[in-house]
Amino acid sequence: MNEIRLLLSRLVAPFSTMVFLIAVTGLRISELLALKWSDINFAAGEINLTRGIVRQHLSEMKTETSRKPIPMDAGLAEVLLDWRLRSAHNQPTDWLFASPKMKGTQPYWPENLLRRHIRRAAIKAGITKDIGCHTFRHSYATILKANGEDVKVIQEGLRHSTCRVTLDVYTQAVTPAKREAQVELSSN
Repeated sequence: MNEIRLLLSRLVAPFSTMVFLIAVTGLRISELLALKWSDINFAAGEINLTRGIVRQHLSEMKTETSRKPIPMDAGLAEVLLDWRLRSAHNQPTDWLFASPKMKGTQPYWPENLLRRHIRRAAIKAGITKDIGCHTFRHSYATILKANGEDVKVIQEGLRHSTCRVTLDVYTQAVTPAKREAQVELSSN
């Protein structure tokens, strides 16, 4: 989480808003970029997922599990409301992260977003890890697991159909947890 905070400190809006949103929700980059303001239900505290965007092509969400709404707490809602107030494209049918270069007609491209903004900010923050489209999704799962969250909560947060994918691909044991497990074994 420290690296995410460091990265956020080096980003400006809308990029800081994007990173914050995917870091606290585990959204896929294709889901993030396909969000429109009408998908954000501030009253219900939910983000509704109906589409994805890959290589600037819209598609519907693949599975019922992928279409499940994502909870939005007050802190995230505040960040999104702040961005909406500052965004030139803030109407219900507008993209949350509309590309100014494309005059709001389409969202940012993921690779440009990563290369021109996120990776550059990471370097300035002293983060040497390679950052890709799924980096924040993996971090989301790993942080939740390290915080002791139930695997089912993590699975549903990532909108996976089974816990196996969540455990095998997305979560990593963090060093303190590995040490604690070793202490338990060696003290018996």
